[in-house]
Amino acid sequence: MLRHMNRSDFRCAERLRVRWAEVDLQRIVFNGHYLMYFDTAVAGWWRAMALPYHLTMAGLEGDLYVRKATLEYEGSARYDEQLEVGIRCTRIGNSSLTVQAAVFRGGQRLVHGDLVYVFADPATQTSRPVPQRLRDALLGFEAGEPTLAMLEGSEAPGAGAITDEEGAALLAPIAQTGEGAWHVAALNRLGLTVARGRLRTTQAGVAEIEHLAVRASLQGSGIGRSMLGSLGTAARQRGATRLCVDAPWSAVPFFARAGFEPVAGSGAANAEGAVRLQRVL
Repeated sequence: MLRHMNRSDFRCAERLRVRWAEVDLQRIVFNGHYLMYFDTAVAGWWRAMALPYHLTMAGLEGDLYVRKATLEYEGSARYDEQLEVGIRCTRIGNSSLTVQAAVFRGGQRLVHGDLVYVFADPATQTSRPVPQRLRDALLGFEAGEPTLAMLEGSEAPGAGAITDEEGAALLAPIAQTGEGAWHVAALNRLGLTVARGRLRTTQAGVAEIEHLAVRASLQGSGIGRSMLGSLGTAARQRGATRLCVDAPWSAVPFFARAGFEPVAGSGAANAEGAVRLQRVL
């Protein structure tokens, strides 16, 4: 099976660049660093599944501990090369799960291996059965199922405020409330709210994004883009032809990547330190 394993076999892959400190006297990546690459990619795997690790484990009242790690070396990575580390779950037993990892340089597989985790009580580190909810989330992801469910309504849907992680808000909520607001929430496979957004039609043909928050540990995973897509669809359904936002400087690159542009004559920050952006729907 391993002879035929390639990059396309992995739904999730983390991109890395070899750093100077990771190269040994042979001018190749020191063998032990590949375990660090695997671990970094596993963190990306949890993000790709929209499962913030610590909150997920706390909700399941357990944690995962590495029981066994194996590696097989087929080639060597060198300084400043770009790599992709594929991660996939290949087996879930009663209390353990096996994660397969592989390092690719382009189409060439350099290193591969398995990480065996045991789900256990965090206080005693005694094994427990893998919860069915976690089992379903992992197997569903590997089967290509959606990681998020989008809920919408005139009142905030979904449970759980996104206030427990510093930096979660891309846009701080505007205090204005009342009729006319439309809410969107993204829930992961375990039912945890991982993102929230709110918009309001302010004038003919114009909708304003008033709030957008993605849990800090999941930012950069594409959830924010999905939220913008849902907010844009909701705005169009309400007759808007432009979607506008007053974005803080820190969030301007995020909105720019999603097709937002500065409104004419508003290139500088306003009195609140925000830049007026818009996207044609």
